[in-house]
Amino acid sequence: MDRLSKMMIVAAFSLLPLACSAADGKQTVLTGKAAFTDAAHESPGTRRHLTAADLPAPSPQESVDNGPNVVARPANAWPQAPKGFKVDLYATGLDNPRLMRTAPNGDIFLAESQSGKIRVFRGVGADGKAQQATVFAEGLHQPFGIAFYPLGPDPKYVYIGDTDEIVRFPYKNGDLKATGPMENLVELPGGGRLRGGGHWTRDLVFTKDGQRLFASVGSHSNVDDPDTHPEEFHRADVLEFTPTGKFVKVYASGIRNCVGETINPITGELWCSTNERDAIGNNLVPDYVTHVEEGGFYGWPYYWMGPRGGVQDPRHQGKHPELQSKVITPDVLVNPHFASLEMLFYDGSQFPAEFKGDGFAAEHGSWNRAERSGYEVIRIPMKDGHATGEYEDFLTGFTVGDGNVWGRPVGVTVGKDGSLFVSDDGTNSIWRVSWAGK
Repeated sequence: MDRLSKMMIVAAFSLLPLACSAADGKQTVLTGKAAFTDAAHESPGTRRHLTAADLPAPSPQESVDNGPNVVARPANAWPQAPKGFKVDLYATGLDNPRLMRTAPNGDIFLAESQSGKIRVFRGVGADGKAQQATVFAEGLHQPFGIAFYPLGPDPKYVYIGDTDEIVRFPYKNGDLKATGPMENLVELPGGGRLRGGGHWTRDLVFTKDGQRLFASVGSHSNVDDPDTHPEEFHRADVLEFTPTGKFVKVYASGIRNCVGETINPITGELWCSTNERDAIGNNLVPDYVTHVEEGGFYGWPYYWMGPRGGVQDPRHQGKHPELQSKVITPDVLVNPHFASLEMLFYDGSQFPAEFKGDGFAAEHGSWNRAERSGYEVIRIPMKDGHATGEYEDFLTGFTVGDGNVWGRPVGVTVGKDGSLFVSDDGTNSIWRVSWAGK
């Protein structure tokens, strides 16, 4: 994009209206067309509320291949958090750091997906860096999801979502290396006798009672019809298993790529952070963060969310009209092509009280949009366990003015001390965000 085009985009955004002003004593929220953004306009504390009524008509002619050019972090570049927060570089020199989960004893487990390793980090030194780091296990197949079982303070296993199966290792609090062999529990779509390819991340989460295990499996394609593409079997779904790996059912469907899963601590509902489809326009289709209903259908590939039921994807015109009224509108629409990855609900006590119970999600960043967007961590305001529909820029600054990118958030987890850890596969690092204000 040339300089004049960038100036025109900046000018257009500057003319868009605000829903309310700071003078009325309320949080300023961008709505309607103003809710659409790009990385140049993301700043800590800015809130947006995007609804299905705000979405434009399909414009496939807008579709572009605008993948990020990842550069070394400039000397003066650092993630930007809201006033009162401090950001430290916790670990560096990693190999494709992806999803993170915190063990009951406070150790942080990290999936290094490309190298097939699970790493463990312990403690925070006076310099803000990890005091100890080890490799817990290696030789895995694009590991991503991590879950401890049974739930509570004394787990016996750590479960790993490989791209092609669910495995587990024996585990007790404080283990820095696996003390026993890997146990193969169940094969997942994406490997073995089932056709692979497409989205490869597989997250895992147990229900609050520990009786059910959910595994998210992304689609094989952007928008292929599962009726005519057998490789889409049991994909774009959340699958339910027993803790020993016995398949129970498809828990929810039509979710193109539920990358990050978590359980809402207040309602007990499954939530997920989802990558929606591409090649339909700059501002279609929004990625989203939502609760996931048992038996729920979220539209892919035939429909996307609309103000009055599902809006049919023109690439599947006339197919499955019986599904249109069943499309569930997600709780929080984020900007299209954000590439929303891991999410969580904040259960720490370090941040100010108003953060308690709110969600956080990592936005890896766009490739199918003319305006670069994402490349941040967002906060998801909640009230009594339910989303308000808004989201807020929380950790930004991962891009530079010429359109290049130096950081790409992937994973989020809360440390035992209540700080927020963010993995970044642009710098191959982990950042730690702590509260330093009054």
